[in-house]
Amino acid sequence: MTEVKSGDTVHIHYTGTLTDGTVFDSSEGRDPLKFEVGSGQIIPGLDTAMPGMTVGDKKTVEVPADQAYGQVDPNARQQVPREGIPADIPLDPGTQLQVQTENGQVLPVTVLEVTEEAVTLDANHALAGKDLKFDIELVAIA
Repeated sequence: MTEVKSGDTVHIHYTGTLTDGTVFDSSEGRDPLKFEVGSGQIIPGLDTAMPGMTVGDKKTVEVPADQAYGQVDPNARQQVPREGIPADIPLDPGTQLQVQTENGQVLPVTVLEVTEEAVTLDANHALAGKDLKFDIELVAIA
């Protein structure tokens, strides 16, 4: 049987959970996830688990935060003046927004806190600082 190696395009079904068992993502009911092994298209901890698998193999992969979405970066949190945000923008804590940086890059952010004077926005990935677990099945090697 052919084993996965770096550079192969693979198709996997997966379920991603937090350490408490909460499912944060799954390919269930969707097409398998397709990516090139070793290309950096997916998180490193999952990518490095692929080589050596053969079609039909299933495994559970534990991925520490440093091999997933990294640690929470306090510098990715910023307070902006409340009056600088249009009144029609929802600002409930947990709301996902997009902001444009000075160089034109669009950045997803989450509203953390709102006061009369300021809004605290967080540009960290929602899964930053979290250890993850993936149940994966190799469906195909293309």
